[in-house]
Amino acid sequence: MQLLLAATHKIMKKLFLFCLLSLLILKSLLAQTTTQNIPVLSSLLIFSPQDKHTHGSSLVSLPNGDFLCAWFMGSGERTADDVKIMGARLQKGNKEWSAPFLLADTYNIPDCNPVFFINSQGKLFLVWIAVEANKWEYSILRFKTSTDYLKTGSPVWNWQDNIFLKPADNFAAEVAVKFKNLPDNIAGWAAYAPAYDDMIIEASKDSRKRSIGWMTRIKPLLLDSGKILLPLYSDGYNFSMIAISNDDGATWHSSLPIVGRGNVQPALALKKNGNIVAYMRDNGDAPSKVQVSESNNKGESWSAAIKTNIPNTASVELLVLQDGKWAFLGNDIADGRYQLSLYISDDEGKRWKWKYYLENEQPGKGSFSYPSLIQTSDGLLHMTYSYQLNKAGESIKYVVVDPELITR
Repeated sequence: MQLLLAATHKIMKKLFLFCLLSLLILKSLLAQTTTQNIPVLSSLLIFSPQDKHTHGSSLVSLPNGDFLCAWFMGSGERTADDVKIMGARLQKGNKEWSAPFLLADTYNIPDCNPVFFINSQGKLFLVWIAVEANKWEYSILRFKTSTDYLKTGSPVWNWQDNIFLKPADNFAAEVAVKFKNLPDNIAGWAAYAPAYDDMIIEASKDSRKRSIGWMTRIKPLLLDSGKILLPLYSDGYNFSMIAISNDDGATWHSSLPIVGRGNVQPALALKKNGNIVAYMRDNGDAPSKVQVSESNNKGESWSAAIKTNIPNTASVELLVLQDGKWAFLGNDIADGRYQLSLYISDDEGKRWKWKYYLENEQPGKGSFSYPSLIQTSDGLLHMTYSYQLNKAGESIKYVVVDPELITR
């Protein structure tokens, strides 16, 4: 009997060890599928790292196969009056970007957050902000257009103007209603301090405040109808809004606000049912998660923004791919910008089955953020983002990925 018990004990011990080893192997395999580095076709810096602050890139593919990239560069951001919009061109067939050239410079005022896009008529737009009084909440939307942009160097601009928006009184009514749809605010406000929601509701009644300070960051959503939805956000209100054009960018009006607590820098995606989804950077209270809102009327009004389960600190980008999958690119960590990841979903963001690192450093070793993501007709994903590694200087990095290598 004792021999039988000993043998059984020995077998059970081996079985336990086998199961434990199997679980460890399975865990390792699962970890590899969710954390492996991305297979890239091309990866290079647009220019050598340098001391000037370099940030907020935007990428556009041109009809002749060239690419243009814009970013802002200077001694800082809103407080540095030498900040200007710079750009570079990657000509078709070349492996190196051109030397940087000037795109826009408002005299003695910081210029930030450029956005490139081409409308349905083939006109190139550059939209950005001029930061009046060195305060984000006084920013002015500016734009240039060009129909002569296929030559080497900078586009030849044939028009420049400002985009002025005039949100009506229903802006304030929308803010009040949507705050009631949000969960109770759990921030640690003192009994003698005014409630956060009440302060924003009161500020929304001021027509001067709601008419300025709207800032660009991410490319617009271009609908087949020619309608343009340009994502905007406000540091004054700490939420977002959409500038809408129904005439290819000739005139603009504002959507109702995308109300929330710290939902900024929206990236847009068109769902198969016609609704539009906005993924937004979380600039609110912890835990820091990507925030989401949805519109069922082509961007004119939006649901109150709520948090998803994707960690986030600094940036988001979103793109519907040619095969119907969605791509999300952003800082999916809660404590910095040292990690930049690409997610792909085959069910419109309900689940993100594929995840790869573009950048993955230790905290404090690097900063990678504010990405721009586009897809060309050959199916390849092209992206640029702010790049700083080990405090060796700052640049913009350009990466090309074949999504078929990720999802096959």
